[in-house]
Amino acid sequence: MKADNVDVLIFGAGAACMICAIEAGRRGHSVRIVDHARAPGEKIRISGGGRCNFTNLGAGPGNFLGENPRFATSALRRYTQHDFIKRVDRAGIAWHEKTLGQLFCDDSAKQIIRMLTDDLREAGARLSLGVAVERIARTGDDFQATLSDGSTVQAASLVLATGGKSIPKMGATGWAYDTARAFGLRVTETRPALVPLTFEPGLLDRLRPLAGVSVEAIVSHGRTKFAEGLLFTHRGLSGPSVLQISSYWREGEAISVAMAPGVDVFARLRTMKAENGRQAAHTALGQLVPKRLAEVLVEQEAAHGNLADLPDKALRRLDAAVNGWSVKPVGSEGYRTAEVTLGGVATDQLDQQTMAAKSVPGLFVIGEAVDVTGWLGGYNFQWAWSSGWAAGQAC
Repeated sequence: MKADNVDVLIFGAGAACMICAIEAGRRGHSVRIVDHARAPGEKIRISGGGRCNFTNLGAGPGNFLGENPRFATSALRRYTQHDFIKRVDRAGIAWHEKTLGQLFCDDSAKQIIRMLTDDLREAGARLSLGVAVERIARTGDDFQATLSDGSTVQAASLVLATGGKSIPKMGATGWAYDTARAFGLRVTETRPALVPLTFEPGLLDRLRPLAGVSVEAIVSHGRTKFAEGLLFTHRGLSGPSVLQISSYWREGEAISVAMAPGVDVFARLRTMKAENGRQAAHTALGQLVPKRLAEVLVEQEAAHGNLADLPDKALRRLDAAVNGWSVKPVGSEGYRTAEVTLGGVATDQLDQQTMAAKSVPGLFVIGEAVDVTGWLGGYNFQWAWSSGWAAGQAC
């Protein structure tokens, strides 16, 4: 079978891949996309509860992690959230802002996928779905890929855009990392990120009554803190603040939780004691935090009885339990529920303007496969758009 010759061969059919293919195609290059999935943009489709949190108004280098978080600066500044918003507006897709600058489609995430696939067709890029890669080799200055359908593709540029290991039920693997290593690129440690944290059985048993309880909280790890929702689960903790801190947390370390931020719990309880000392401690505390949480904390701190019967030291213990809770998770729920993968192809191996591998001419790595991980809230999609766009100008 005769090899298919193209200028650019892209592995992956996600957010970064499609932007890259569109930009390369618009520059007059022949582009082919190959993915083992049956449909393009599956992570786009399920994101944001099906409405796609496609970017964040505040996206900038400070919202990203990695060995060198500043690596993302060039791409993020050259193709910004405002550039992508203009693209969405031109497509006639209605959107709205939620909390903290997060932008969502008014209707369906499928509108974003449709916008991208329409642009792909207009740019002349070919999309080969349900096809896996069996072998990649360097042939002179080009790359040659053998595909599962028996065909081969010869390409001047090769782009790795298959994402990370998160959400394996959708077919996510570490293929991009393995391929990058095969070409001699260094890959940093990878781990689940933006993921719920889990507790040991004894603590879970004590907190079992709280499963389903949510509060607005500040969750901290060292100097890093996030003020967003927190949710108690039957495995541990979830909610935006916990998902955010999970990217910074490591096994064996503790996190700090304030479950009534901005409230001086001791002072409020002392005032309630003076005004109505006959009310039960859990009733009074239940005015500051959810009732079930108040009951568990009162039991935990042995602060039973009426407020009038409790000394100040007991009220201070309740204050600390609410706003100074230090807890040590034992792990996370893993890649099964992680929204992204932390780590990836080391940024010192790549050119920050083009996303090209410094040691392998013609090889590019973009999106989640790179050691650039964003916060929760549309930042990782913006990195996909920005890094894909940057590579599309150069591949």
